[in-house]
Amino acid sequence: MKSLRVIGTGSSLPERVVGNSEVAAPLGISAEQIERLTGIRERRWAAEGQASSDLALDASRKALDAAGCQASSVDAVILSTTSPDMAFPSTACFVQRGLGCRGVGAFDVSASCSGFLYGLSMADAMVRSGQVTTCLVVAAEVKSRFLDPADEATAVLFGDGAGAVVVRGEDDGTAKRRGLLGIRLHADGSKHDLIRVPAGGSRRPASAETVLKNEHVLRMRGASLFRIAVRRVEQAVQDILKEFGIGIEEIGQVVLHQANGRILSQVAGRLGVPAERLTSVIERYGNTSSASLPIAMDAAVRDGKIVSGDLVLLGSFGGGLTWATGLVRW
Repeated sequence: MKSLRVIGTGSSLPERVVGNSEVAAPLGISAEQIERLTGIRERRWAAEGQASSDLALDASRKALDAAGCQASSVDAVILSTTSPDMAFPSTACFVQRGLGCRGVGAFDVSASCSGFLYGLSMADAMVRSGQVTTCLVVAAEVKSRFLDPADEATAVLFGDGAGAVVVRGEDDGTAKRRGLLGIRLHADGSKHDLIRVPAGGSRRPASAETVLKNEHVLRMRGASLFRIAVRRVEQAVQDILKEFGIGIEEIGQVVLHQANGRILSQVAGRLGVPAERLTSVIERYGNTSSASLPIAMDAAVRDGKIVSGDLVLLGSFGGGLTWATGLVRW
């Protein structure tokens, strides 16, 4: 049986560093208050003219380099984003063009902050079905273009960035199966209004009225989302561990969506995960939506926190609502 192995990781962050003082000023709050409430000290914002595909292409090249692969070996490009370069064509097609791997499948996934794990699940299915052997899964977000600087619920949280993995289907005859053990996807569309961009789609197209009402920016009901996120992620993690018969003490590293420092600490506390086994980059990069999980994973790999043979637990939660978990033996 083919097993989906992660053979390379990469990430890309814009050069511009935005500290808490800059986002705090329009809100009339202190930089210290932001860090206390969110765990964030700074985030990165894209430069003028820098789009999601630019960050995605850079992260993808780094992942390919880490994997020792040429772009010509990629059989498919799956890209998660809710801040695409444009409505269509897909941002994945821009990345495919930039890499020069013509003719292979390329498409976007829109599952908000859970999008990377949704994309990884699709790559797994494509490998198992025999459609592809090597796949690039990337998540890229430029959320700074969709923020209202006067909205305390969102202005302090979000940053820009991209993360990518190269995955390959390999025969695995070892006693302990390596690679992706499983991914479980979930959604609850009845709570779609907890985080959204109200206008700009076919239901409420862009118009002078929507622009005047400032309806093209991210809106979030933070308190409600926080409570649901902690419960759903905790339960989903417990479910996948039980399904595979794995105890939390066997997990080498836990890599979760970097939504908010308080969510990370609460989920870790409820699950009994010590600080040294919880990857956190939220303090440096903020919430980069679907890109946050692969960015954090790349940081853990490059820092030596994830090594061959480790069991790695992945988890995410975001708009839709969507949430997902995954287990990987590195």
